[in-house]
Amino acid sequence: MNQLRALIFDFDGVIADTEPLHFSGLQKTLREIGIDLTESDYFANYLGYDDRGCFLAALTAHDRPIDPATLKQLMERKADAYLESVKDHAVIFPGIADLVREAAARYPLAIASGALRHEIEYILEQAELRKEFSHITSAEDVTRGKPDPQPFLLALEALRRLHDPTLAPDACLVIEDSLPGIRGAKAAGMKVLAVANTHTLQDLHEADAAAPNLDQVHLSDLLARLWPRQ
Repeated sequence: MNQLRALIFDFDGVIADTEPLHFSGLQKTLREIGIDLTESDYFANYLGYDDRGCFLAALTAHDRPIDPATLKQLMERKADAYLESVKDHAVIFPGIADLVREAAARYPLAIASGALRHEIEYILEQAELRKEFSHITSAEDVTRGKPDPQPFLLALEALRRLHDPTLAPDACLVIEDSLPGIRGAKAAGMKVLAVANTHTLQDLHEADAAAPNLDQVHLSDLLARLWPRQ
């Protein structure tokens, strides 16, 4: 069994409490084209997908035609609405800064997220956490979003290139909040800690471990639970 050698964080719903802002931006943009999206529908069926995936799902569910130009325009409008709302909110979850800094002192860290790079960078810089992450895989980097393992495999490739060519998938701990994220990380061969920021603990049973939040999570506890021999 490999020991823990790297951590990969999801962003929305794990580091930043941005899911309500994403919902609001998506709802507003869809409403402009006559599609109503409820909060319950968003959290049940859209959580964990990147913007492209959300709009594809919404257009498909409402039998709307899909063309690249329309999709691009919708994504740009939603991104603008989201970024404006981020500037007015403090979005970092309680406890996350301490956990990130504790982990970064011992292991290389990466992010694998369906969010756009400039959104991630902006929030991390505001929280003074950007320097703790050696790599970010964002929506622009992937052709297949979660639950496909591609985001996590790209993060793994970067960590190998930057830190350790022998890094194995099962030596990586992924911290996720969504079912597509958990499934993508597991498909990549990685261990997963699920945090119940946006789903119930019962919904997250596919993960290797789960926590109600990250406020009281310490790295030593995770090692004891997931890598008991370390």
